[in-house]
Amino acid sequence: MDPRIDALQQRLGHRFSQPRLLTRALTHRSGSAEHNERLEFLGDAVLNLAVSGLLYERFSGSDEGDLTRVRAHLVREESLHRLALQLGLPEVLRLSDGEQRGGGAQRASILADALEAIIGAVYLDGGFEPAQAVVQRLLGELIGGSEVDAWTKDAKTELQEWLQARRIAVPAYRITATRGQAHAQTFEVECAVAALGMSEKGEGKSRRAAEQEAARRMLEALKASDRPGGPLRS
Repeated sequence: MDPRIDALQQRLGHRFSQPRLLTRALTHRSGSAEHNERLEFLGDAVLNLAVSGLLYERFSGSDEGDLTRVRAHLVREESLHRLALQLGLPEVLRLSDGEQRGGGAQRASILADALEAIIGAVYLDGGFEPAQAVVQRLLGELIGGSEVDAWTKDAKTELQEWLQARRIAVPAYRITATRGQAHAQTFEVECAVAALGMSEKGEGKSRRAAEQEAARRMLEALKASDRPGGPLRS
């Protein structure tokens, strides 16, 4: 066995009984017809479930909104990229010569996808418990030593920073609906980025909470559009 693959399994804390699954998880679509995209799809779902379980146990006093924001932070591309680098994935990825020369082994999206594929491969190799153990090994200490507020960056601030970095005017917020009695109202707020012709809505028990949710959704939409092939890149 390639000693680099053996070392990776040690770092993961899981030794594959079906090594071909790990090989496939490490294979970019440029490297072979037997690539890792299906495993990535599976691994994404397993990762979200495993992280949700960790957060549910660690932050017992937090509500759904806070837990959702923390999870989104932990499983976003930037976070997975850092974990992939810590695991040494650039050294073991299987890419075409062209992709390798183009720096694909260091590309955040490729590394994040490969890590999700590995988690999917662990799930197929041994079931949910081993996959959950890998996620625990990767993220458990980080989650265990934190408070929920440390992971819930203000979405409005993050959105404003994202737009300003691209010299796009800041968004406008407006209440589009209120529901319920005065003591238990639900607010619906629209977040609009006029320069891009985009808008997203969010709901909350206060105007501020609704604005934060709308900003979070807008940020997700903008980041998706900013990926290669997305509307902002086409």
